[in-house]
Amino acid sequence: MSAVVLVVDDDPVQRRLIEGMVSRFGYRAILAESGDAAIRLLSGPQGATIDCLVLDLVMPDLDGLGVLARMREAGLDTPVIVQTAQGGIDTVVSVMRAGASDFVVKPASPERLQVSLRNALATKALAGELQRLKRSRDGTLTMADVVTRSPAMRKVLAAAEKAAGSAIPVLIEGESGVGKEMVARAIHGSSERRAKPFVAVNCGAMPENLVESILFGHEKGSFTGATEKHAGKFVEADGGTLFLDEVGELPLPAQVKLLRALQESEVEPVGGRKAVKVDVRIVSATNRDLIADVKAGRCREDLFYRLHVFPIMLPPLRQRPEDIAELVRHFLARFSAEEGKRVHTIAPHAMQLLSGYRWPGNVRQLENAIFRAVVLAEGEEIGVNEFPQIAAQLGEQSHDAVIKTVPNVPDSPALSMWPAVRMETAAQAAPARALTMNGAALPLIDASGEVRSLEDIERDVIRFAIAHYRGQMSEVARRLQIGRSTLYRKLEGLGLDGTDEKIERVTAE
Repeated sequence: MSAVVLVVDDDPVQRRLIEGMVSRFGYRAILAESGDAAIRLLSGPQGATIDCLVLDLVMPDLDGLGVLARMREAGLDTPVIVQTAQGGIDTVVSVMRAGASDFVVKPASPERLQVSLRNALATKALAGELQRLKRSRDGTLTMADVVTRSPAMRKVLAAAEKAAGSAIPVLIEGESGVGKEMVARAIHGSSERRAKPFVAVNCGAMPENLVESILFGHEKGSFTGATEKHAGKFVEADGGTLFLDEVGELPLPAQVKLLRALQESEVEPVGGRKAVKVDVRIVSATNRDLIADVKAGRCREDLFYRLHVFPIMLPPLRQRPEDIAELVRHFLARFSAEEGKRVHTIAPHAMQLLSGYRWPGNVRQLENAIFRAVVLAEGEEIGVNEFPQIAAQLGEQSHDAVIKTVPNVPDSPALSMWPAVRMETAAQAAPARALTMNGAALPLIDASGEVRSLEDIERDVIRFAIAHYRGQMSEVARRLQIGRSTLYRKLEGLGLDGTDEKIERVTAE
C-alpha cells in the first residue's frame, strides 16, 4: 500500500489539483474541505493510516494554524506541509514554530511538492525507526510500534494487546522472519512488567550439555569450567518476561526441567542445594508445528499444553502485502541514515517488483534486501537494478505461467465482478506481471479458446478504466496516457458511446 496523504483545502479546485499531483507521485490522497474535517479524520480510526498532511493555511473557521495547534494538543506527530498564497517571512516562521515540517507557496510546482512530501515521509520513517529501536532497547516497545497496515496483523496485535494485560503464557507461532520477537517485546512493553527485564534466549542455539546451566544457572565449581557462579536466564528475568525463542528445538531432557520450573515457579541451579523462587512471565515462539512434534515424540505433551495457553499465529509477509510498502519506507530510512547515503525513495517499478515477490524469508528477507539495495544505490532513488536476485527469480517464475480461462465473460460495467481469467505463475509469485486489478483480470482467451483480438482487449481495458475511476473521463484519459478527445473517439469507434453515464449510474446504485 502506498503512503496516504491528507489534502486539506477549502478551495475544491486546489484540492483536486493537489490530489492529482499526489496521485502522480505514487501516493494515495484523502481530501478534507475544512480544518475541522481534517481533525475528525486524524482523530478517527483512519487517522493511523495517514502519513502526511498538505494543509492550506488560510481557511474559514479552523485555519491551518488552528489545525496545527489541535494536532499538538492531541499529541499527533503526523508531518504537515503548509501551503498558502502568502509567503512572507513572518508567515513561514509562524507555521514552522507551530509544528509544520515544510512550507510551500501557491501555486506549488509538482517538483517542489514532490520533494517536500518525499522529505517529510522519509523523516517520519526515520524518526519512527529510531523511536522503535530505543523502545526495544528500553523494553517499552508497544503494539503501536509494530509496522503494519494489514487487517490480518491488526487482529493479531489486538489479541496480543489482550494477552499483555495478563500473566498468561503466550506461544507465538509463525514462519522464520515474520517478527515473532518484536511481538514478544511489544507484549512485554504493553504489560505491567515493562519496567522489569525482558530476557530473550534462543533455545536452538544452546549446546545440549549447557542448556540447564544457561536457563537455571550453576554454582561455582559445579562442573569443569564453572569458575564463576552464574545466575541463569530465569533469575535474570525475575519480575519481568522470559522469551524462549525456538522453544521447539529444546532437547527432551531439558524439556522435563523446563516443565518443572514452569509448574513450581522455581529453578534449581546446577550444583545448588536449594531451589530459587522466580516470578517470570513466559512468552515462547516457534516456527515448528509443535502438535506434530508431540505426536512424533519430539516434544513433551505436558510441556506443550503448559506453553500453548494463549497461541498467537503471525501470518507470513506474502499474506499481508499491504505491509510491504510501509516496511520498505522504514527500512530505507534507517539504512540510509546508518550508511550515510542520501537514498530517499524507491522507484515505482522497483516497488512493484517487491510487491510481486512472495518473500519466503518474510520481513527479515525484505529488510536484508533493502539493506543491500541501499549499499548498491548510486543516486537518491532505488531502482529495479538494485534487486537483481529478486528480478531474476520473478523472471524464472514467469516462464512457468499458466493461463486459466473462464469461458463466459459477462457484458457488465461492473468489471470487478468478472469471473477472473488470470495469468498466474505456478507459485503465484508475480502478481505484478499478471493482467489483474482489484481482484479482476483481463481475459486473454475467448469462449472458443482462441486469443482475443486487440480491439476486444482495448474495449475491455477502456470499460474497466471507466468503471474503476467512476466515470471521471479526464482521469481515465490521463491514466491511459491518451488525450480526452482521443478517448471519446475510441469510445465511438468501439461502440462504447454512453458507457461513462451507464457506469456512473451503476456505481451510484
